[in-house]
Amino acid sequence: MSKPKVILTRRWPRQVEAKLASQFDATFNENDRPLDQNGLRLALEQADAVLPTVSDRLGADLFAGGSRAKILGNFGVGFNHIDIEAAKAAEIAVTNTPGVLTDATADLAVTLLLMCARRAGEGERELRAGKWSGWRPTHLCGTQVTGKTIGIIGMGRIGQAVARRCHFGFGMKVIYHDDFAGDLQDFPALRISKVDQVFEEADFVSLHCPGGGQNIHLVNERRLGLMMRSAILINTARGDVVDEAALISALEQGQIAGAGLDVFEHEPNVPKALRERENVVLLPHLGSATSETRVAMGMKVIENLTAFFEGRRPPDLVS
Repeated sequence: MSKPKVILTRRWPRQVEAKLASQFDATFNENDRPLDQNGLRLALEQADAVLPTVSDRLGADLFAGGSRAKILGNFGVGFNHIDIEAAKAAEIAVTNTPGVLTDATADLAVTLLLMCARRAGEGERELRAGKWSGWRPTHLCGTQVTGKTIGIIGMGRIGQAVARRCHFGFGMKVIYHDDFAGDLQDFPALRISKVDQVFEEADFVSLHCPGGGQNIHLVNERRLGLMMRSAILINTARGDVVDEAALISALEQGQIAGAGLDVFEHEPNVPKALRERENVVLLPHLGSATSETRVAMGMKVIENLTAFFEGRRPPDLVS
């Protein structure tokens, strides 16, 4: 019996690719360049399974007219880059990789928070440029983190992991908004019914909600205007959650103190106005970028594929 044919849209960790090659008829993206829309369409036509990443845009038009592929094994927990309803109508299953990237992403959110608060990016750039003239009492004074208020939008696995780090690590007060999260048992946190109130009261607002749908531009001109002038915005969720034009305006006008961003509205394009601002920390979508996490994500995809082709329900079925 022939093995199911699978096509990867990017390079994956070596040990994951080795396991895929042993279990499936796998085609790898040797040059690791993103597939264009025609390449994605061909993959859907030629393979039994296509394994996309967040950089692949799979809109409704790609699923029109049918395809050979019957499952998309998404490498990542977020799936707003896939038109789920169109995939469902085309009878294509979609899976993701929840759970295994929680700690890595939470660690990075706290990294951004600390870098922004303590102006670490500015300091490193100054030092590397040979412009540091030595210690002085007024040099690059940032803001205290310990004891401040962290406001979390989206209290799922990652949001809770960030909250625990902030509460137990820095003694921060935790407030949050989430329409679906249940009561939290292992650390104190105040649930806020209105999103706006979180923006009004938090010293740091950290985003951990899904992208797409009603969350597109959840952080807009009006909500940025509600934040304290000393507040900092952190985004490790999805780029489209933040209206980048509104954020740039808020930063230029001093409406907020800074921002730490790991995701962007039109990746990999980052506006020059953000790249040139000293009070913004920018990272190239590194949320899950630890070797352990990326391997675990790949193995999750393999678990889902194996279950699907054995006629079982994939454990991480999205649709």
